[in-house]
Amino acid sequence: MRQLNFAIIFIFCLAFALFSIENTELGTIHLIPGVEVQAPISVELLIALGLGGVLAWLFSVWTHLERLAWSGSKVRQKNAQIQELECKIEEYQTQIQSLQPSLPVASDSANA
Repeated sequence: MRQLNFAIIFIFCLAFALFSIENTELGTIHLIPGVEVQAPISVELLIALGLGGVLAWLFSVWTHLERLAWSGSKVRQKNAQIQELECKIEEYQTQIQSLQPSLPVASDSANA
């Protein structure tokens, strides 16, 4: 899998390098009214890719944290259910032990 990731990244970087060699002319970026920045198109593309990568990383971190919070609540629910079932088991065991003295004793004459 690492080789595949490396190949994809290499092809992507090669394409970007070829694009930047061919597109050295300046492009204008209008940030806010009255503020303009001129930079080569390749630099603008690099900045846009970097911002996109950072936003994608932040989104993945956010979804990971949401999954952790969701699974944590599920674990708490399961632990509460386990505690409830353990209490029921103890109740049933005490009921069985209280009923044992009243059960008739099996006679050995049936085996003889």
